[in-house]
Amino acid sequence: MRMRKKKNRDSRFEACISYVAQTPEQNKGKWRELFKNKSDTLHLEIGCGKGGFILELAKRNPQINYVAMEKCIDALILTLEKIKAEEISNVICICDDAEKLLDMFDENEIDRIYLNFSDPWKKARQAKRRLTYRRFLEKYRQILKPDGDLHFKTDNRPLFDFSLEEFEFMNVKVSELCFDLHNSPYNENNIMTEYEKTFSEKGFPINRCVCKF
Repeated sequence: MRMRKKKNRDSRFEACISYVAQTPEQNKGKWRELFKNKSDTLHLEIGCGKGGFILELAKRNPQINYVAMEKCIDALILTLEKIKAEEISNVICICDDAEKLLDMFDENEIDRIYLNFSDPWKKARQAKRRLTYRRFLEKYRQILKPDGDLHFKTDNRPLFDFSLEEFEFMNVKVSELCFDLHNSPYNENNIMTEYEKTFSEKGFPINRCVCKF
């Protein structure tokens, strides 16, 4: 569902601009230098939406730095306003598309990638746009460290099944596989997104796995 354009969008975005990497390509290979804590650990969420997941993650793990990517500026504004209100210093946002990942991140620069409830692009002809399609997986392989991983969650079972097939095709090792996250041992430290809360309350099971490239 497309998000409505936010009232006073431009001025609200500008008020939070200090939390945005405006020219992310210039930070390639140098992302760690942008954070106050200079941590060597860098995680990336692709499609952060309203930011509930990444902000809670950042608060729980102040020793880790996070990049939150979201191409919808109306959603990203909500994330930015939360970051600003809570003065969170270990999250930097990008308003851009995952197509450009290799322009923005160097080889072996990322320790972990999160894909939470990505657009399923339901029509068969749209498969190449899914963030778990093989050409995206190849991008992730390049920017992840050799021991890095990808955490994937979705309520969409057809997308999850498609993704598992793509992981196998690309020789991606899958672990912690479950088809009902909230009734599994892996739910103990799970942080729910806003979308996840809504759909789990409606009885939708959440699929989840961890991938090693």
